[in-house]
Amino acid sequence: MHNFSYVSQKEASPYKAEVSELIKAVQKEVKKHFTFQSKFVGSSSRNMITCERNRNIGYDLDVNIEPNAPKGKYSAETIRKIIFDAFQKNMKNFGYSKIENSTSVITIKAVDRKNSKIVHSCDLAIVYHCDDGRQQYIRYYKGYQHPFRWVFRDKEYYIGDKLKWIKGKRLTQKLRDRYLLYKNRNNDPEKHSRTIFAETVNDLFNEYRHKNRR
Repeated sequence: MHNFSYVSQKEASPYKAEVSELIKAVQKEVKKHFTFQSKFVGSSSRNMITCERNRNIGYDLDVNIEPNAPKGKYSAETIRKIIFDAFQKNMKNFGYSKIENSTSVITIKAVDRKNSKIVHSCDLAIVYHCDDGRQQYIRYYKGYQHPFRWVFRDKEYYIGDKLKWIKGKRLTQKLRDRYLLYKNRNNDPEKHSRTIFAETVNDLFNEYRHKNRR
């Protein structure tokens, strides 16, 4: 069982600003290949950033990166490598010292080596929005000769309308309480904050929609 708590918007703002500045540097680095947009998503976009202060887990941020690469010009593997290398090259100038490939994201971490503590981390998903409203992301299949592929998000990730419904029913505090509960129960290192947030939204929506039908 973890002990995550929410951090204030004021406390989180410097770290979000730092990530934004790093992303600008990466945009300059990759512009000879393609441009991209970026956006804070999930809990990071809703003042629901968490931190576990008494353990080696700092602030966690989630960002989507959407390349404007000409269709068919670059493979998923090439796009991921270009972006990964650009972050690796520039991140030390912004306090980050560790970068790794996870299944659905690139994770960068700012580590306090003296105290062996993660100050904060950011999960970067490379995504593409299709004309039909679906979203693809570059997934990492470890152990394969060509491990990076575009795949469609599961339907559980399309939570925009559900979030509007939750807000309209004045269940925002329920959402905050439930998300923190799910974060503290999670022991799967491959389950990132954006996945836990989507799971929370879906469960809350399904529960209270059912109650409203009675």
